[in-house]
Amino acid sequence: MLAAIAQAQDGYTVRFERNLKHDAGSVWSMLTDNEKLATWFPELRVADLREGGLMTFDMQNGEYEEMEIIAFERLSVLEYTWAEDAVRFELFPEPEGCRLVLIEKITKITEHTPRDIAGWDVCLDVIEALLDGRTIASRKDVWKMKYNKYVQAFANLPQA
Repeated sequence: MLAAIAQAQDGYTVRFERNLKHDAGSVWSMLTDNEKLATWFPELRVADLREGGLMTFDMQNGEYEEMEIIAFERLSVLEYTWAEDAVRFELFPEPEGCRLVLIEKITKITEHTPRDIAGWDVCLDVIEALLDGRTIASRKDVWKMKYNKYVQAFANLPQA
């Protein structure tokens, strides 16, 4: 199922929801423990885990981009800047595990946007697979399939 894409007052929101069979603590550690983070997003690191703290992104060219943590509630909310945009993870405990919500706030849709959104979708698949003790044979193949769907989804949005 594709993420829900909606126009917002200051751009767009893309919302993913996953019901995971794992408690919020296990999912939270996938988002905040650098060893676990590296298993699903190797370029991303927690530098200072608190509101006002930092995430870092390895640009793979010797440079690192710093992203400010703009909302933080332990085991519940982690939101940080992502260039001009923002990425927000929310966890909601449920009887059978937890619900993971990822919301990306996008100021402007570009040709690169479907690539990023397909990437986040695959990242969530990988988190779920790792927590379940499974692997995804080819992340690239899954990404290609999702990317093509997101290209179409963004092309079908009403023009602002």
